[in-house]
Amino acid sequence: MRKNKSAIKRAKQSEEKRLRNSHVKTTMKTQVKKTLAAIGTKDKENLDMLFVKAVSQINKAASKGVIHKNNAARKISRLTKRLNSATQAKG
Repeated sequence: MRKNKSAIKRAKQSEEKRLRNSHVKTTMKTQVKKTLAAIGTKDKENLDMLFVKAVSQINKAASKGVIHKNNAARKISRLTKRLNSATQAKG
């Protein structure tokens, strides 16, 4: 158990940050999964909108420091590659 005020405050702040970060990360992962599902089902009309939302969420997570900027760039790159290969294969 923490004894001094600063340790108690840091524990409280860490918990608040953890909750905020987990929310951002979960939202990002959900958007990426929705985009991948749309790519899998070749849902052409919603694909562009979902892709833009996913990229936006990834960038948001990187800007908030939840994930590293290089990790964000890698995720976006891989998602773009999948999107491009799926749209070129069909059309």
